[in-house]
Amino acid sequence: MGLAADVADGVLRGAETLGSAVTSPFAEPALRLGVTGLARAGKTVFITSLVANLMNRGRMSQLVAERDGRIEAAYLQPQPDDTVPRFDYEHHLGALTGPEPHWPDSTRAVSELRLSLRLKPRGLLGGLTGPRVLHLDIIDYPGEWLLDLSLLEKDYASWSRDVLARIKSRREARDFLAALSAADASAAHDEPIAQGLAAAFAAYLQEAREAGYYDCTPGRFLLPGDLAGSPVLTFAPLPEGAAPRGSLAREMERRFNAYKSQVVRPFFRDHFARIDRQVVLVDALGALHAGPPAMEDLRRAMADILSTFRPGSNGFLTQLLRGKRVEKILFAATKADHLHHQQHPQLTAIIEALTRDARDRARFAGAETAALSLAALRATTEEIRPHDGVDLPCVRGLLADTGRPAALYPGRLPEDPAQLLTPARQGAERWLDGSYASMRFAPQPLTLKPGDGPPHIRLDRAAEFLIGDRL
Repeated sequence: MGLAADVADGVLRGAETLGSAVTSPFAEPALRLGVTGLARAGKTVFITSLVANLMNRGRMSQLVAERDGRIEAAYLQPQPDDTVPRFDYEHHLGALTGPEPHWPDSTRAVSELRLSLRLKPRGLLGGLTGPRVLHLDIIDYPGEWLLDLSLLEKDYASWSRDVLARIKSRREARDFLAALSAADASAAHDEPIAQGLAAAFAAYLQEAREAGYYDCTPGRFLLPGDLAGSPVLTFAPLPEGAAPRGSLAREMERRFNAYKSQVVRPFFRDHFARIDRQVVLVDALGALHAGPPAMEDLRRAMADILSTFRPGSNGFLTQLLRGKRVEKILFAATKADHLHHQQHPQLTAIIEALTRDARDRARFAGAETAALSLAALRATTEEIRPHDGVDLPCVRGLLADTGRPAALYPGRLPEDPAQLLTPARQGAERWLDGSYASMRFAPQPLTLKPGDGPPHIRLDRAAEFLIGDRL
């Protein structure tokens, strides 16, 4: 059944790709940009600010097409996928730039937005062809769902083994492990027991995510939507052992396989497999604040994410014979405004080191990758504050919880990211040279000049990497 599904998916992708390849000379081209990231990485803010700054480009000096005057206009149009919810751009922009600014709600499902860019003609035939249009289709989806794609390559036994080995020493898993020890996996299936184990496992996943861990799959346990309470979300990992017909273990295995075939695979087929460019947003500062275990967990998650992308060049034959592949991948450390600009190079070095394995594999497969630090919406200002005879580079903003002003010095990031990643790989429980502070800032009231989008840090450089070559 799994092989047949793989073949069917491949045929479908090939047919879609062949159709686009045949019609593309006669239609306005579209570029599909996927935006994802794990919890609290800022996906909604990134998309909102990117669109706002592409429509009002006064702050986009590093976007070469804008600097050269090639973009005549940018405007929103109805999206091409009628069954996918529209990204609520106007509502999110109002939340960020209204009289009482606040962070918008986080991503909980797939959504899409089409931004069309009218470009000046270039070259000898430009005067004959007139302006051209590029449609930028932005697809927003939860990073937790992306991590689920790695489940397609695992069976229930290997998944259970990996999960139980990883969580056995975690405080957040104590209640689930206690419930697991009281259950007999080889006994006849009992639905209340199955539901209890699934609920305990889902509670563990929620606590693990709050504690800063990133390996929180299956992702729909965190964002169930209309699947809440269904059998496809009522399973949990079990230790290896006998699994006779009709047993709890056999039913858990069946539901795990159903989750892959009925939830994960359709997402891959309908949304993910059609993406051309991808940005992965990473809250590296959050992992740094949480400690070495979270940092190592984040590094492994980045490698798992990259393995799902099928990166490479989207040439005509590649599309026709093998299906679409992601051409460019940007790994972006968000919340750069939580650091003084003096420490931005260190944050960029950390995200480069965190994603080194993933980016090496992508380059080997033919994809172009980059890593940078950014803030899609700048919520702080910088200042230097004296402390014990030393000038500390700080940022100042409004605390999200109270609205009161506060200054933050998060600690000095090391010049060499190996000073963080090495103890994380070695299983250290805490940083040897102290801890790193963190605050949650709220967006500040804005007064925007005509033609300016919201203030940001290096969002224009991100746009140049992701779409500049198509402008």
